[in-house]
Amino acid sequence: MQILFVVLALFADVGVEVDETRLAPETVNAVAEAVQTGSIIASRGDCLAVRVYTQSPYTHVGAVVVQDGRAVVYDSMIRIGVRCQPLDEYLESQRPCDIELFHPVKPFTKTQAKNFEKHLTEQVGRPYAIRQYVTGREVKGLHCAEYLTQALIASEHITAANPAKVSPAEILECVTKHELYSTGDTSNLPAVPVPPPPPATTWYGRIWQDTTQCTQGCWFQTRRVVLAK
Repeated sequence: MQILFVVLALFADVGVEVDETRLAPETVNAVAEAVQTGSIIASRGDCLAVRVYTQSPYTHVGAVVVQDGRAVVYDSMIRIGVRCQPLDEYLESQRPCDIELFHPVKPFTKTQAKNFEKHLTEQVGRPYAIRQYVTGREVKGLHCAEYLTQALIASEHITAANPAKVSPAEILECVTKHELYSTGDTSNLPAVPVPPPPPATTWYGRIWQDTTQCTQGCWFQTRRVVLAK
């Protein structure tokens, strides 16, 4: 009997380790259960350039498509371009920030969903670009709000004279003001925890280690706020 308890205890521990660098499953599951095809995930990130230029806390938007019960997110990201990711990977890519969900008031029809997804899929692989937001002229690349706006036009939900000039805040204001979308939940996506380095064994090693950590922390924060990286 004692041997049986030992074996059961050993097997009980198998597979229970949790990767603490990943988002909590409850967070991902809550978003997955809430979204539908056409849902928008709006990020409130640290990018100072976007926040100042658009006078809004919204710095990024992604479009959700639910395929066979599995949510994927399309977006156009700086240094990456237009991509499609499973929901959990997309949420990981947005850390650290707060996200807010926006959902269609009326679920997309089959035709609307088909046209929405078709447009999003056809653009995957295009580069990211932002200068058209200033100039108003279309270029080879896309920024996130332009990409989403074009997809909503393709699904015949909205019209826009110049999608390149639309910001994340403006597209969200448009769809909520005209009661096409309703506001959903807000979730916090915390920063990825970084394990501390092994403690230095000498006084000069500790000084160097402290200085390095401080400098790196300042640089990473500045890069995220100013350069959105």
